[in-house]
Amino acid sequence: MGLFDTIKAKLGLGDVSNEAQTKAAVPPADATHSSAEGITLSDRPTTTDNATIAPHNDLNQTSGTTRGVDVVAQLEAKAAQHPEALNWRTSIVDLLKLLGLDSSMESRRELATELGCPPEQMADSAQMNMWLHRAVMKKLAENGGSIPPELLH
Repeated sequence: MGLFDTIKAKLGLGDVSNEAQTKAAVPPADATHSSAEGITLSDRPTTTDNATIAPHNDLNQTSGTTRGVDVVAQLEAKAAQHPEALNWRTSIVDLLKLLGLDSSMESRRELATELGCPPEQMADSAQMNMWLHRAVMKKLAENGGSIPPELLH
């Protein structure tokens, strides 16, 4: 597993574990079930739900990937619990620290290589770090993370 896969896992992006799939497949037993169908009434899609689901979101998708994870909300919640103030919105070092990952230069170079950082930017650590932060945010968005536009530039 690469470092980016670890970042995705820390944020709940990527493959869902078998345990989570099993829990999702077994509905809770309570009074909101229709006795005839065994369906939780609150789980039924409404006409509005059906009309507003993005065309690329397939409700029958079985790949086990998570869609629309609010990455910013997760990072802000982690930052609120972290003992030091971290500028994760612009600093790759702080972002990695916030996720409890190695933020050393060696680790960042490994991540930059994994994500395809151009060699001329890898030669300058400041340029590499800025490129790396943008690349991580873009890749998180590509993998189902909800990232605001200002973090993608």
